[in-house]
Amino acid sequence: MADNYLTVFMYPWFAMGHLIPYLHTANKLAARGHRVFLVVPPKTISNLEKSNLHPDLIKLIPLPLPHVEGLPPHIESSAEIPMHSQHLLRNAMDLTEPTVESLFQEIKPHFTFFDMMCWVPFLAHRLGIKAIFYVPVSPASVGFLLSETASIESHTNGPPGFPPSIRLYKHVISRLEVFDNEKEVGSGLTLKQRLRTSICESDAIGFNTCRETEGPFIEYIENYFKKPVLLAGPVVPELPSSFLEEKWERWLDKFRPKSVIYCAFGSEAILQKDQFQELVLGFERSGHPFFAALKPPVGSETVEEALPEGFKERTQGKGVVHGGWVQQQLILKHPSVGCFVTHGGYGSLWEGLVSECQLVVLPHRGEHYIQANVLSAHLKVGVEVQKGDDDGLFTKEGVNEAIRAVMEVDSETGNEVKRNHDKLRDIFLSKGFEDSYMDGFVQKMRSLLE
Repeated sequence: MADNYLTVFMYPWFAMGHLIPYLHTANKLAARGHRVFLVVPPKTISNLEKSNLHPDLIKLIPLPLPHVEGLPPHIESSAEIPMHSQHLLRNAMDLTEPTVESLFQEIKPHFTFFDMMCWVPFLAHRLGIKAIFYVPVSPASVGFLLSETASIESHTNGPPGFPPSIRLYKHVISRLEVFDNEKEVGSGLTLKQRLRTSICESDAIGFNTCRETEGPFIEYIENYFKKPVLLAGPVVPELPSSFLEEKWERWLDKFRPKSVIYCAFGSEAILQKDQFQELVLGFERSGHPFFAALKPPVGSETVEEALPEGFKERTQGKGVVHGGWVQQQLILKHPSVGCFVTHGGYGSLWEGLVSECQLVVLPHRGEHYIQANVLSAHLKVGVEVQKGDDDGLFTKEGVNEAIRAVMEVDSETGNEVKRNHDKLRDIFLSKGFEDSYMDGFVQKMRSLLE
């Protein structure tokens, strides 16, 4: 390293919940003078460029996907296809290996960061490149789901020796049978085998988290996988320099401080119509003003056509259900917003943790449930909406109950989660906290090259 700077090649799973955290990490590395090459789906470049804070050091590389039977040619990311078809996207990304090898030979990086493509570390090591398994989910999720001893039987409470406080519903455990046992076309691997190969063949494991939130789970991973764990700290993007869209600013300004419920479930969580209706009816029942940014439910073209009968008239002026993209960070920072109802995606959880909003979690899929448990049972900084153990369904009463638990002034639960949340947020936002983690992250990277 003649110039003492690192060159990093990043190949994340083509999902916005992976691409965005990778870019945030790239920004932190570039701020320290390191060069990053980030592989992205071609259609996402224009959006991702807006968050590239160091275009002189971070190059976004568009990577077209080879044709795979059953995958429409316009599909580039996981948000464009249902969960049960995403193995086709993994197959297409596997077929990019020759292109990635050419890029490795051209760029000659010191490191590659990757998550889903389990052939990357083998290719990297053949070319003298260090491979870091860098996955934007909770260490609790990785330890819980990827331990070899984690079987369907142990999915209730986790593998032997796993820290307590994580417990899954029966309906989540039954869905994990596919994760554990269904071999995918192309690779011939189960999703669990793919991820275990990725982690076991890597030189180190990286997370955008800190010991203050997930110390016991990080220790479990260090002891179980016997690999260095690199922590980048809570890599939360800087607040956008733009202003909140005027129509939403005006609407939110009408309400008293900390009174509005904001709800968003990310780019991939799509509810069934009956659950979509239970959710919004729960907001109505709470009596609080609400702003919900949701995708249309299954079978509906728009959110408007899926609303319960009479709902729009009853909530006129007091509630918004919006089907498009919104500026989440700026909404969470608005003085009127006091509660954040989230699906438990890792990026959203961090945005919620650094906000002053009370947190309610309504998980959607496997790792979301584990991350919801970390938030509600381990850290006690939020409340999870209860679901049916067998069917996974929630009710408007359950949504209302969780919101009231965190929003009512005299709520013992609300006061406890607020105290715990305030303490954590103060740590995250303290001077030098994030920088110290990122500096340590780079230092550990350097030690891998020695």
